[in-house]
Amino acid sequence: MSWDARQRAMLEAMGLKVWMPLPDALSDPAPASEQPLAERPAPSRTLREPALEAAGGGGGARQAAPARPVLAPAPAPMPAPAEPPAASPLQTLLPAALVAAQGERAHAIQTMDWVQLRDSVASCRACGLCEGRQRTVFGVGHEQAHWMIIGEAPGEQEDLQGEPFVGQAGKLLDNMLRALGLGRGSAEAPQQVFVANTLKCRPPRNRNPEPAELAQCLPYLQRQIELVKPRIILALGRFAVQTLLQRSEAIGRLRGQVHDYQGIPVVVSYHPAYLLRNLPDKARAWEDLCLARMVYQQRLGETGAG
Repeated sequence: MSWDARQRAMLEAMGLKVWMPLPDALSDPAPASEQPLAERPAPSRTLREPALEAAGGGGGARQAAPARPVLAPAPAPMPAPAEPPAASPLQTLLPAALVAAQGERAHAIQTMDWVQLRDSVASCRACGLCEGRQRTVFGVGHEQAHWMIIGEAPGEQEDLQGEPFVGQAGKLLDNMLRALGLGRGSAEAPQQVFVANTLKCRPPRNRNPEPAELAQCLPYLQRQIELVKPRIILALGRFAVQTLLQRSEAIGRLRGQVHDYQGIPVVVSYHPAYLLRNLPDKARAWEDLCLARMVYQQRLGETGAG
């Protein structure tokens, strides 16, 4: 076996295919008559307009036969334009649902005080979620807290207790806030948070909220923000972020930035229930809390508020 043959055998044993040139007899192009019509070379012709060709030396003129037109090859079909990514149901339907939810009811909510707002939430029947709820989940915390935490929708325990962020997700949130010197107890406003959900009623079987449901509850959340007047908002979870900011991007693309809601800085992060299922993202959530603390401290320095 020659060296080249031995080398090829080694490459093939490693699973690498070796390219070999075809014999001359096989590499010669087939006669034009045997080639497919689409592959045959077009005959070389000169395209001429019909004209009178004069015979040389003053002889009689004769009319030249019109040249046969050369058929241009059919153009290759244009690739279909790429379809834009489909908009999320929330992005597509929420604006229309918001319009439907506006009117006298939304205007009335924007004039309520705390007592009226709590009573309105407790008796709300604006959407079908009222049929299956145990209790409404209004919110909890200092009513003039410097920090406002906004979540998505009540879960089973929240529905039973009427308080947002309870159970294991609530414990995780409390531990993270405690590391920043914050809580939802009875301390002074700078060390307190007010916690509310985007939805005030639990969706059946913890399904995703529907756009119309988010739209009906949004005036309540907006009024809570107006009454609390927080220095900073921490939005947790996809539906809280998308509803508050009217953005459709994933949290991973929105976190690490400072957003704005009517002049209030907003930092977004993952929902604690998500963090319980995805432990590596706890470090990113802590980074988001540190960013929120930095923004809050800068805001205090700008306003001189204590």
